[in-house]
Amino acid sequence: MSVFRLERRTGLPVAEAWRRVTDWPAHAAGVPLTRVRVLTPGPPGAGTRFTARTGIGPLGFDDPMAVVRWEPPGAGAGGPEPGVCRLEKYGRVVRGWAEIAVRAEGAGARVTWVEELRVRGLPRWCDPLLARAGRWVFGRELERLLRGPGPGGGGPGAVGG
Repeated sequence: MSVFRLERRTGLPVAEAWRRVTDWPAHAAGVPLTRVRVLTPGPPGAGTRFTARTGIGPLGFDDPMAVVRWEPPGAGAGGPEPGVCRLEKYGRVVRGWAEIAVRAEGAGARVTWVEELRVRGLPRWCDPLLARAGRWVFGRELERLLRGPGPGGGGPGAVGG
């Protein structure tokens, strides 16, 4: 089991940061040889299932996931409530979970991504290497998702740690 944590700050509004990090097909755009197929109709939410397919033709593997917790950011009695989304991975090759939280910070948002990965057949001594690779791949992807103009072509979605 390998656990890693990422945090990124963005100038995007909380709602836009949430929309971008929960746009499942958009996740594949920056990951080589990967495509995402959403298996359930309708907007994303609890119960949404999707599969990330990594590989070329028959040489690859599926990473099926399901959204088991879906709490978009909102206004609570004590101020803005963070959004939280939890995914469970239930594939033959990749197992584990990911939890994505988006909270207001200043005029923008802070996104926290914590993930536990288990890869079938990979010995435990590889866990630190898997965590490092996960931080690198998912860190780049998170930065890509949060980069660019805000809604309506507004200011940049500056990303930082």
